[in-house]
Amino acid sequence: MLIPHPLLGLRDAQEFTYLGDARLIGRPDPSAPDAEAAFCDYAFLRDNPAGAHRELWFHEQGDRSWLVVTRDTVTHEIFAAELARNVALSQTRCSK
Repeated sequence: MLIPHPLLGLRDAQEFTYLGDARLIGRPDPSAPDAEAAFCDYAFLRDNPAGAHRELWFHEQGDRSWLVVTRDTVTHEIFAAELARNVALSQTRCSK
């Protein structure tokens, strides 16, 4: 499987380490009234969809960047890859 790294072009998936659901970028607010329940859900509950899914991948054997990869979990077709930093920053701007 080839991952289209936004800075380096196509890279073999063996260069990466898979972390999981890209929603892990959005950590719960520890000062929120429901922080304990939110962190429990954040740490232990994961979706396991069949089809398009956004995932975190770490370019361990490359530039050590984090990517958000949109991939079909059934066919392994990759639709997009973005730098996780850019995704996190865009989420922060949208939530303000």
